[in-house]
Amino acid sequence: MRFRHRDGSTVQLGYCATVHPAAELDDLVAALDGCAGAVRARLGVPVLGIGLWFPHRLADRLANSPASLSKLRRALHRNQLEVFTLNGIPHAQFTDKVVGSKLYCPDWTDPERLRYTLDLIDVLADLLPSDAPYGSISTVPLAWRVPWSRARNRAAREAFDRVEQHLARTEARTGRTIRIAVETEPGCVLEMIGQAAAWLDRYSSPNGGTSRIGLGLDTCHLAVQFEQPAESFELLWRAGVDVVKAQLSVAPTLVDPSDVPGRYVLSQLGTAKYLRQVREWGGPGVDDVEQAYELSGHAAWRMHAHLAAHAAPPPPLSATTGVLDDCLTRLVGGGHALTHHLESEVYVWPRAPKTQQTLAKRIAKELAWLRDRLTALGLDEAY
Repeated sequence: MRFRHRDGSTVQLGYCATVHPAAELDDLVAALDGCAGAVRARLGVPVLGIGLWFPHRLADRLANSPASLSKLRRALHRNQLEVFTLNGIPHAQFTDKVVGSKLYCPDWTDPERLRYTLDLIDVLADLLPSDAPYGSISTVPLAWRVPWSRARNRAAREAFDRVEQHLARTEARTGRTIRIAVETEPGCVLEMIGQAAAWLDRYSSPNGGTSRIGLGLDTCHLAVQFEQPAESFELLWRAGVDVVKAQLSVAPTLVDPSDVPGRYVLSQLGTAKYLRQVREWGGPGVDDVEQAYELSGHAAWRMHAHLAAHAAPPPPLSATTGVLDDCLTRLVGGGHALTHHLESEVYVWPRAPKTQQTLAKRIAKELAWLRDRLTALGLDEAY
């Protein structure tokens, strides 16, 4: 969906397709035909934005096979979908029973991460609508926090320098602007907004220009860390770091961790295959909810699980909807849009959807909720 901001610019709203991952092109096409097209139809919009995810082998195939890219483009066209952003964080589908911090591998010290990202840039430059102001690609917060060193930091810098050069060449070759959105995430090298602002200020553009590398603001990650939107946006402004895209969801909160049944309800959200980091207000955190017994329980807990904002989590949990609303107001509620890409990223549901149609119904409800929020902030729906 596209919205017209009061500053005259376009703000795009879509959803992240990691909810139906596909290892092969045929699987991806089936997901577009079976779910994404149904989401668009339920919303009643002529075109719907979507953020795709490709594992590295499929990214390589699409970047080097015009026939494969054409097949994907046809599927997007018949379902009336447009791609304005990609999720470049997971590198592959994981068959491991427990993935843990391997989700962030290869990290930005590994040439394979660079190679994967360059493929994504090339694919997005081909898929991006001609009238889109830019395309965006999310990427990992450099690496998991350990091991990290000055040498590894230098390697990541060198890789990002090469990405920046490739982005410039791509724009000169295609006329399409592609930008990289570096996320913050609990437990990673760039865990907090302040850390990201300090690392990314090197890529800020002088004289108010547009940078090719900036922040991917994730409202769930921000909330889990108990970061305040007002302070976070101030840090970004002072560093001159752009918000390239924002990923929208809420995190579950357990206000009273001494509530044993409440702890159990929290532990049932998501899956043990992936990390469900928990942070305690005013205190430390753990890398997974299964380790939460190590926390003092003296204050509220928040867990890394991307929930929908339109539906309340199971009691006694609450959600960080206030953080999401505050971020939206700061991003697009003022006289100038701070980002033009908004992506709903919900992948944890209290009850797992059993069919593609059930999933499509839930995604559509979440996007409708976000659409109402944007219109309440004064944005006009373009389509």
